[in-house]
Amino acid sequence: MTTSYNRIAAGDVGRIAALSDGIFAFAATVLVIEIHTPDIASIHTEADLLAALAADAPQLLTWLLSLMTLGIFWVGQQTQLNQLARADRDLSWLHFVFLAVITVLPFSTRLLAEFFQFRTAFVIYWANILLAGVALYAGWSYASRNDLVRDPSPEVTKAILRRVVIAQGLYAIGLIAGLFHVEAGIALIILVQLNYAVAPKLPWLSKL
Repeated sequence: MTTSYNRIAAGDVGRIAALSDGIFAFAATVLVIEIHTPDIASIHTEADLLAALAADAPQLLTWLLSLMTLGIFWVGQQTQLNQLARADRDLSWLHFVFLAVITVLPFSTRLLAEFFQFRTAFVIYWANILLAGVALYAGWSYASRNDLVRDPSPEVTKAILRRVVIAQGLYAIGLIAGLFHVEAGIALIILVQLNYAVAPKLPWLSKL
């Protein structure tokens, strides 16, 4: 009996997790490398330094925003991987697509930092978050439909999918606000990120 290559390919969930850790670590490193200190030649007084640091505020804010984005999506992917009994070729490629989207985040972050008040830069950054969420949703949907999940109970599947859908819905509210006022949209997305990063033990927030 002939064995299909696609049936035996890429079944090790650990290899996906290892690749994920490396890519997330690299992306986080690139984010901080993109932050530049003020030009020493133009700094002569404390006031000059404070003014230069204030001018770098968009870079620092987008760094914080993206660092939380990376953390949230890393936790989201690891949550899914920890629930898998095994992987297969198609699931591995879905997670590879997710990681490919993650590698774009340093670019969209730098674009937003340099064009902080431009709607186009903000929309591109939001689209980066959206595509990452879509890729995570697709990966878990595929895994749950193809018997790759360790605990196939409907509650687990719904909890993971619900988290992705609600998060993307909240990000969409930030997008709408940003179309009117970019800084307001960024502020709302940061609040969403803080909710998922801190996970406050408030009844209505803990369900998001």
